[in-house]
Amino acid sequence: MAKQGQGGAGGLDGLTQAARDAAGEAAKGKGLPPVHLWNPPFCGDLDMRIAADGTWFYLGTPIGRPALVRLFSTILKREDGKHFLVTPVEKVGIKVDDAPFLAVEMIKEERAGGTLLRFRTNVDDWVDCDAEHRLRFEPSAEGGLTPYLHVRADLWAKVTRALYYDLVDIAEERVVDGRTMFGIASGGAFFAMADAEQMREAL
Repeated sequence: MAKQGQGGAGGLDGLTQAARDAAGEAAKGKGLPPVHLWNPPFCGDLDMRIAADGTWFYLGTPIGRPALVRLFSTILKREDGKHFLVTPVEKVGIKVDDAPFLAVEMIKEERAGGTLLRFRTNVDDWVDCDAEHRLRFEPSAEGGLTPYLHVRADLWAKVTRALYYDLVDIAEERVVDGRTMFGIASGGAFFAMADAEQMREAL
């Protein structure tokens, strides 16, 4: 088993090379590495953390290379509430303070089927908000709500506070299961934020 702060493939350097190899194989198919198909042995925890603001740390120091963060993000996997970096030959645990991704940009498009919201994450993935990639809203310690966007598998992006206010501006009221709810319409789906009357009082 790997020691704390080391990966089974020789620490960060070994993990980086393994991630590059996985990404290279995935690039042939023009997609992300198929981490959902990989079930390698657990090699211990790596001293890597994703902070609530989306910053990745290794041994307590921010990883300053966006390309490296992007690379690691492609081999990220969540199982039983824990996050791991996974290659075909090893799996190492990392700590995630909140969500592994941050939604930092939003585009609103009007299409034939209605409104579609598209979000860009801090690792430059674009995610269309729809029934497959839904929004959920959790109470925020700062007051109000914090939105999260489903990115893929069991991985989520926390929507920034600025974008939360943008969502409030475009929210609408709809009746859901007999209750009038305040929420967001996108991609043919409706994502309820809260009871409409409560939101009117809060706003």
